[in-house]
Amino acid sequence: MGKCKDLSKFDKGQIVLARQLSQRISIAESVQKIGPAKISARRSPRRSVSKTEKTLPEDEHHVVGGHPVIDNVWPWQVSIQTPRGKLICGGSLIDKNWVLTAAHCSVRPRYHKVVLGQNELGYNDEFVQIRKIAKVITHPDYNKQTTHNNDIALLKLSSPARMTSRISPICLPSSFPSINPGTLCVTTGWGVTANELNPRVLQEATIPIVSQDRCRQVWDMNSITDTMICAGASGASSCQGDSGGPLMCQSSGVWYQVGIVSWGDEDCVLDSPVIYTRVSYFQTWISEIITSN
Repeated sequence: MGKCKDLSKFDKGQIVLARQLSQRISIAESVQKIGPAKISARRSPRRSVSKTEKTLPEDEHHVVGGHPVIDNVWPWQVSIQTPRGKLICGGSLIDKNWVLTAAHCSVRPRYHKVVLGQNELGYNDEFVQIRKIAKVITHPDYNKQTTHNNDIALLKLSSPARMTSRISPICLPSSFPSINPGTLCVTTGWGVTANELNPRVLQEATIPIVSQDRCRQVWDMNSITDTMICAGASGASSCQGDSGGPLMCQSSGVWYQVGIVSWGDEDCVLDSPVIYTRVSYFQTWISEIITSN
């Protein structure tokens, strides 16, 4: 697996940025004093969040209620694009050769590309790296026609990513402690804000983990399985187009990817939790794929 970093191993600029984010989370905790997330107990239409509403152009992508990311504080964030640069989905670098994303993104090898180290879409400097996709491995039990279960895929890069201060892998939660409801975590993606329809700069939003029981008050009992983790319902949300991007939580100065943006309310209402693929559930599968390929 990739060598993910703790804050003590970041360069000076990244330490400052990471501390700023930690301070924002601490402030949010003190202001919100989050207990169990307050969500509306109703059934909403569900939808994979890579698809868009008919009121928006097809290339719109959303983090609702978020704000722009400062520089490249998330060095594992990648975008998956068409050859012409249209954003398809987000993803995260977990190893110099591998990217983690959602199965429903339907990434195609040797057609789509992975862009690393790019905080602003379309802005290419000497830090940006572009890799073709040599192989796409979708979880064998994923079936988009019947269920959102096992919504996870691994992308093998055509050549290894070069590790820099702006490009490095995120840790996976093989030994991450249990995440209590109300824990504040972060999700990222390129998307609509209150002021911009199509921002080019990566957006981030701090959202609380929602318990499975409370999540099932919004979605039916059979929809929320052990392969999923819920977050949001607090004034910010992942939305259509953010699919494949990470949900990240911090422990002892280290960021872990606990979820992959999967599905949620088709209108992205802010009082309804979004459902993420639970990464820890698939740790063995991920390790086996990387080892055997």
